[in-house]
Amino acid sequence: METTEPPRRKKLQKTLKPSWVFAIALGSSVGWGAFILPGDWIKESGPLGAILGLLIGALIMMVIASSYGVMIKKFPVSGGGFTYAFIAAGKVWAFICGWFLSLGYMSIVALNASAFTLLLKFLAPGFMKQGYLYSIAGWDVYLPEVLIASLLILLFAFINSTGTSVSGRIQFYFSVLLIGGVVLLGMFTYGFSEQPLENMKPLFSGKQSILTSILVIVAIAPWAYVGFDNVPQAAEEFKFSPRKATILIVASLFTSFLIYAVMIGLTAWSFPSTAGIGESNLWLTGDVIYSSLGMAGLVIMAVAIMMGIFTGLNGFFMSSSRLLFSMARARALPNGFRSMSKKHQTPVWGIWFVALVTLPMPWFGRQALTWIVDMSSTGVSVAYLFTCIAAYRVLAWKSEQAGREIAPVKKALALVGIIASASFLALLLIPNSPAALSTPSYLLLLAWAVTGSVFYLAMRKKYNSLSQEETEYYLLGKSIESEVQNGGNEEPIPVDSLSMNKS
Repeated sequence: METTEPPRRKKLQKTLKPSWVFAIALGSSVGWGAFILPGDWIKESGPLGAILGLLIGALIMMVIASSYGVMIKKFPVSGGGFTYAFIAAGKVWAFICGWFLSLGYMSIVALNASAFTLLLKFLAPGFMKQGYLYSIAGWDVYLPEVLIASLLILLFAFINSTGTSVSGRIQFYFSVLLIGGVVLLGMFTYGFSEQPLENMKPLFSGKQSILTSILVIVAIAPWAYVGFDNVPQAAEEFKFSPRKATILIVASLFTSFLIYAVMIGLTAWSFPSTAGIGESNLWLTGDVIYSSLGMAGLVIMAVAIMMGIFTGLNGFFMSSSRLLFSMARARALPNGFRSMSKKHQTPVWGIWFVALVTLPMPWFGRQALTWIVDMSSTGVSVAYLFTCIAAYRVLAWKSEQAGREIAPVKKALALVGIIASASFLALLLIPNSPAALSTPSYLLLLAWAVTGSVFYLAMRKKYNSLSQEETEYYLLGKSIESEVQNGGNEEPIPVDSLSMNKS
């Protein structure tokens, strides 16, 4: 029987080294928050409460990361949560997941750009507070911050358009400077302090129980560590075995936790809590560094913060453009998004579309931007959930389940990941929970959902024009008789048997 060969599937070039992928995960996970927010976390939960909360959060993320490792090994293609939602639940849920995840990634690009202007406001307030424009939600918008944020977005769009090898190498160098800066700050402040451990007391917040202090910080873990899920977006470009993905993600999460822990520690151990440091300024960590190490310490931290911001910009530019590329390859987006530059083989339309969408965001002020980011964090949690569901479905408890890898431990971790992801989603959506969305974020979530529904109806005919087999081919690079690795053996898994819904 003759079969018709489908049109050639566009693929991304394999250029990424393991160290670059580690840097993508680490640099995307650690941003401005690691340097700006320790003071807030200490006030909320105490230094030890904050560190324990972030440690537990990192361990939970590692459990979820094990499911990402499973899926990357079996399906080393771009798309991440969008692709895995298709495997877990079919086309409709894949579109929903991809729609919310794309906004999440793009808004973090804009948030990192505005974070750079925040740093400049602290270092050069006189310059940054010129050219007052207007106020939105209590935030004064000035011309320099809009222009600088816009230039930064355009710069990283250009860097990403020059090829993955360039952006990957830059990400690695930026991450080295980030880690080096944090190590220096931790060592110098610890050596400066006469009684570092004594200064950290009280270890927990007196406003609430120890358990509550820890759980409040655990609730923000998806936000604190978001970015490790950029790795599956780059999986198609790995220049090494996809089997290494899990260890790279876990190592990046552990390193991210250490960075958070050091920044919380130095904010607490440098001076006694009664010293009055930071009372006149909202940025406690900045005041602590300046008071203990002077301008030299502030320069080191400024460099570390810039590296955290730049790695976030670079990493999320990469992941959002690859997500758009994957969605277009499945016909969920217009064909232009799967176009690649002939010279650098990058999804250039997706890269510049991300720039186009994010350029207006700095004009709305940082408060409005945080509403968007808070709302879009639901998309990340949905992606976590579907990834764990997909991993659970492709793994087997025992040998009777033919065509699936026998991995009871990984399957159990996927089940725990499903529960954790659903819990994070509930914390965001249930009113009065520790991480509940604000009213503006709820309204933005509703507006984005309505917009997505309209867009889906417009794209539905084209999206569903591909058969199940064709969609699997374009998304996964495999036919319905997919060859996947199962403990070193190549056995076919019909991908449609893993999908709960073929709609």
